[in-house]
Amino acid sequence: MSMPALFKGRLSIPVIGAPLFIISVPDLVIAQCKAGIVGSFPALNARPPALLDEWLVRIREELAAHDKAHPERLSAPFAVNQIVHKSNNRLDQDMALCEKHKVPMMITSLGAREELNQAAHRWGGIVFHDVINQKFAHKAVEKGADGLILVSAGAGGHAGVISPLAFVAETRQWFDGPIALSGAIANGRAIRAARVLGADFAYIGSAFVATTEANAVEAYKQMVTASSAEDIVYSNLFTGVHGNYLKPSIVAAGMDPDNLPESDPSKMSFGTDASGERAKPKAWKEIWGSGQGVGSVAKIVPAAELIARFKKEYDEAIDPPL
Repeated sequence: MSMPALFKGRLSIPVIGAPLFIISVPDLVIAQCKAGIVGSFPALNARPPALLDEWLVRIREELAAHDKAHPERLSAPFAVNQIVHKSNNRLDQDMALCEKHKVPMMITSLGAREELNQAAHRWGGIVFHDVINQKFAHKAVEKGADGLILVSAGAGGHAGVISPLAFVAETRQWFDGPIALSGAIANGRAIRAARVLGADFAYIGSAFVATTEANAVEAYKQMVTASSAEDIVYSNLFTGVHGNYLKPSIVAAGMDPDNLPESDPSKMSFGTDASGERAKPKAWKEIWGSGQGVGSVAKIVPAAELIARFKKEYDEAIDPPL
């Protein structure tokens, strides 16, 4: 496996902070990068669209200042997530801003586009694409993705159903590029396990909801700290794509989490039905995403403190004696 030069000497632990819709904002991204993991955010979090330009300026300036002050502890690179789906009418505009600022890493979701990968490569960036099965993994690599994010069973938000053990093993049979593994990873031992399986990075999202820098309401953060794997519900009702959500948030929205109807997967709808009546609660804003690893998240802490805990657990994780 060849590790892209972008990461060498810049990571305290092999972790990519997943881009969390609404939640990942510059405060969180900058804290993650300063603590030595890749910080990322969805371009769509910057609203109005012009705000993306300001965010990219701020992230670059603050990380450059950190690196100048701490040459012995350089910041990790940051990434921007692009939703490559026909419903995203901002994609071309947001890509132009990423090119303007030469964003070092792109994370693409819900579709793979060769021209997007080529554009990133022209300005010197790399692209990781998230996938839930081998069909999408092959397609992503064929279209020029540099790395794969294997979104396994138990991952927060939009997620697949394949065991991480099987997913990494099967992918490594044909792909020797960088792999990030997602799925219920919320402590340093799980990060070590991802590496043992053959992944290069752990891809962690839900644990960062419960950080002080996260743009999540207090009730969401508290719910993450109070929940366990049994509180996660897998459904496609809220966006048309299957994902994992916190059961208490579904209950709070007046729905029965054990009897949710199926949604039409061809329609990624959020909000109202054809009559204009409220169709269902909004994903992410009212129905809160989370992965099965939440049982490892006990309190709300600054991102740097969480990452320090990850590193301590990662460094201490060794095989127990037989």
